[in-house]
Formats: sequence, structure tokens, C-alpha cells
Amino acid sequence: MPAPATDRRRAAVLGSPIAHSLSPVLHRTAYAELGLADWTYESFDVDEAALPGFLDELGPEWAGLSLTMPLKRAVIPLLDGISETAASVDAVNTVVLTDDGRRTGDNTDIPGMVAALREHGIEKVETAAILGAGATASSALAALARICTGEITVYVRSAARAAEMRGWAERLDVGVRVADWADAEEALRAPLVVATTPAGTTDALAAAVPEVPATLFDVLYDPWPTALAARWSLSGGAVVSGLDLLVHQAVLQVERMTGRAPAPLAAMRKAGERALADR
Repeated sequence: MPAPATDRRRAAVLGSPIAHSLSPVLHRTAYAELGLADWTYESFDVDEAALPGFLDELGPEWAGLSLTMPLKRAVIPLLDGISETAASVDAVNTVVLTDDGRRTGDNTDIPGMVAALREHGIEKVETAAILGAGATASSALAALARICTGEITVYVRSAARAAEMRGWAERLDVGVRVADWADAEEALRAPLVVATTPAGTTDALAAAVPEVPATLFDVLYDPWPTALAARWSLSGGAVVSGLDLLVHQAVLQVERMTGRAPAPLAAMRKAGERALADR
């Protein structure tokens, strides 16, 4: 269990680059709402080479860490243990530092995706499509494994990516069909489409949004909306944004690090929206 939330405690987000991160805004808002006046949350630019030294220098006042790229897999050998959720995709985005010196890794991206979809009324779907096959796609596949009752189609650009996604599907015990990116317009007819690609990658698909689209989960949040999300919304489809994901996974991080629940979802979302509007 985390140390008592009344102690003076520190937490931070690590990654490289890190200046763009909204995590400090979200976590500091949560601390203020929860009355944790002695808690601080910072950001540190840390790459894979610097990570072991950073962890070794942490004192007993540290409660937890949020991790972004490129550290989500690099941190695993440096931990005392990881959750089943993190192990399912070999990715840790949360480290809880306990008062007995243990470092435990978890993944809040996966349940965060499920929670974001549930908030928009999506609890079960018969089929789904994933655009992309990077690190975020594996987390999306793990999230869909919890709510999709049928086949998931993943649209990829290369044979290597296709092989990776088939490997994740086997590991997660979920039915997956891999399709070529050239046919990505077909994905837009699925009852749930999860876009996991970098900014600009799906822009060309905006013109192919069907007349009556279902639900799009676009994991990007800056810039927002993406061309695909904007056209989807104009066509009357439901859109779940990357900010929804970011806030829900941060809520789970706050709860794990502080031992306080529930974390203030609404206040954290408003703070994130203000921060994005100011950029």
C-alpha cells in the first residue's frame, strides 16, 4: 500500500521529451481537490539510459511515478514486480513506491480506455477496428479484449507490424484479423474504431467517414480535434478523445499513488481542457 496520504510526498512524470505532458496539471488538480496540500507533482526529462540512476536516487518521500515513452518497457527490469495488466502488454505507465522501498509497476492505460468508453455508453461491442499497430495499439487491443465479443480488425502498414499484432492477439487470447493500411477506409464502418496513430496519419481518411458513423476513439488530444474526429462529429458520430483517456488513466494513477478514491475526475478534466486551450 502507498504511504499515508497525509505525509509530505512527491510524485512525477518521466519521459523524453516531457515538456508537453499534461500530467502535472491533472495530478496537481487532484491533490488540491483531495486536500493533499503537502503533495507535489513534477516532470523530469529522463531517457532510458538515465532511468536506473534516477530511480536509485529517489528518497522515502517519493510515492509514485507516471511514465511515458520511451520508458514504459525499459522500466520493467528495474521493478520489484508488475501487475497482470502491465504484464499482458509488457508496458508500465505507473510505478507505486511503497514505504518499505518496493517499486511496483502497473498499467492504467488499459483500464483507462475501458473507463473512457464506458463513460460514453460503450460497454460491449460485437466487433471493432484498430488503426495502427504501435505501442498504443497493443494497449487498445488489451482494452478491447475486455469489451469486444467478436473479431477485432487491425489495419497496419507493414508485415512486421502485422506479425507483432498477431503475437499480441495470441497472448491476449483475442480474435484478430490483420488488414493492410491501404484498406483502412473499411475500418470506419465498424461499430467502434480506435485510432492509435501519430498526428496527421488518419487525416486522409476524413473524407471517407460514413453517412452514419458509430463511435470513434481517437487517442490524440493535441492538436484537437483531428481531421478524422472533426468530420466524424459533424456526421453525427460519437467521439471519445485522447483527453478522455488521459484523464481516466490519471484518475487511476492518483488513486494508486495516494490511496485516496475516488479521484476528482470532473475537476481533472476541466483543468486539462483549460491547459489545452491555453496552448
